[in-house]
This record gives sequence, C-alpha cells and structure tokens, in this order.
Amino acid sequence: MNRTGLIYHPDYLLHDTGPGHFERAARLEAIMDGLQKSPLYQDLILIDPRLASLEAIERVHSPEYVRHVKEVCEGGYDYLDSPDTPVSPRSYHAALLAAGGVLAAADAVMSGRIDNAFCAVRPPGHHAERSTGMGFCLFNNVAVAARHLQAVHGLSRILVVDWDVHHGNATQHTFEDDKDIFYFSVHQWPLYPGTGARSERGAGAARGATLNAPMGPGSGDEEYLRAMRHELIPAAEQFAPQFVLISAGFDAHQDDPLSATRVTSGGYGQMTRCVLQIARQCCRGRVVSMLEGGYHLPALVESVLEHISALMDLPPLSSSS
Repeated sequence: MNRTGLIYHPDYLLHDTGPGHFERAARLEAIMDGLQKSPLYQDLILIDPRLASLEAIERVHSPEYVRHVKEVCEGGYDYLDSPDTPVSPRSYHAALLAAGGVLAAADAVMSGRIDNAFCAVRPPGHHAERSTGMGFCLFNNVAVAARHLQAVHGLSRILVVDWDVHHGNATQHTFEDDKDIFYFSVHQWPLYPGTGARSERGAGAARGATLNAPMGPGSGDEEYLRAMRHELIPAAEQFAPQFVLISAGFDAHQDDPLSATRVTSGGYGQMTRCVLQIARQCCRGRVVSMLEGGYHLPALVESVLEHISALMDLPPLSSSS
C-alpha cells in the first residue's frame, strides 16, 4: 500500500464566497466528513500546510498582482477582477495556505516521507493567470508547485495532468514556452474559459509540450480513459517526468451542475491509476494531487474517495470501477 498524505486545514473554510456560490466551504466540509467516515482515513498521513512565501507565489504571479489580491481581500471588496471570483477578508490568507499546502505535500514526497498526496485545498487555482484572477481562482496552486519543484528541488521535467471539466487556461499559459513542463488537459469543449483546442500545443522550443484532449458533451469514462491511455501515457512516457502534479477537478462527473460530461466516480479512480502507471514507471511514484472543481457534493465525495483509494493502491470502492 502506498503511503498517501492528506493536506487540509480549517482555515480553507475562511474563504467565504457568499450564499449560493458553487465554490463554497461546504465542498471541503463534505470531503473531510466523507473521509473521516471512511476506513481509508486511518491510513492517511496528515501533512500540515504552511503559508506559501511571496517568493514561491511570485515565481508564477507578478508582485503587483499579489499585492492587488491582498488589498482587494483585506479591503473588504466583494470580488477579485471579475464577479465570478468572489472574495472575503480572509481569502488572501486562505489562498496563501492553499498554495503552501501543495508545497508542503511536494516537499514531503521529495523527502521520502510519503509516496504521494491529495491536497484538499481551496480556493482552487488553475484559472488564475499571472496578473488576473478568474474562474473562482486566486493563485495558481499547481503552477506554484511546479516552479517550486524546479527552483527548490532542482527537477527538470514535471508533468501536469489536469482533468477538471474546464480547461486550465492559466496553467497552460504559464508553461506554454517551457519545454521542461508537460501540460496535459482533458476537458469539455466548448466550455468556459474557451481555451484548450487541440491546436494549442505550446510555443517555440516547447511546441509539443502541451497536449489538449477536448471532450464533447456526453463524453464519459470510455472517452476519458481512451485519452488517458492512448494519448497521455505514450506522450508522458516519452517525456519521462521526474514528478507528476494533478489538477484534480471532479466536475466532469455525470451529476455535476456545471458540466455536460458523464464521468463516474469510479472513472476518476481509473484515471488516477493511469497517472500512477506513469509515475511508477518514470519517477518512483511521485504524485501530488490538488482539488480544483467539483460542485455536486455527494458526487464530489465519492470521486475523492475513489481517487484516494487509487493513490493508496487499494482496490476500487465501487463495483463500477
């Protein structure tokens, strides 16, 4: 059984998005309640998050933007840059702790304390551009983690797998000219934010280090797993990553209100096993996964449990897996 870490902190609940918003504190409360009721929980290794340093954040975001996020949140404004990204006075703190939680997980994997980790963090991150917040996101957690692995741990090849139903526009833009970071996204198309066409493959020397697998409405486990097995795995094995990061959105689920795709909870477990196959072959199983989307609470909990069971190298929890 793999040694799987769990990153969580109650301060993630302090990011208050207001009544009726999809990205709400109840998401993490439901995940933690489901985990604590599951036999999986007793074998998870709890990792304490830390506040990400400005140095870590500014490897991805401009200093002006970081100051802007702090001023907007602590100044009592209702949203950051666009109305779809509401904030509250403690949102800046929560965002630093979310990014720092992912960094703590990456450090724990690199030290050998754990084999892999799931980070139950919020706010999410993959839509946060260098100088703009959007799509519920303040700081780009997965991008901050990738740059940290490069700068602090000296890694030269990092794979980012993004299976959120929405394309990770900001993650792609951050790395589109970096040949040492391979970005793979499987997402519904067309859908917000409108990026992620197959023709988007990276720029300059990094052309080919971006691989998008857009999915039409109605696509489910079969189509998603075909993309993972026949597109991601061959490309990733050729790239030979030294670490794998997952932007784990669970909003492609068949019950999610923000998508028209049909992935099942068990399907997420199978996708996780595809990523672990890459990690075992290329980088001693090093994987850190972090929460992005997922807005139907029962489906979110079921999907996270299947995901963590797969990370732990345990059998699927449902018969459909």
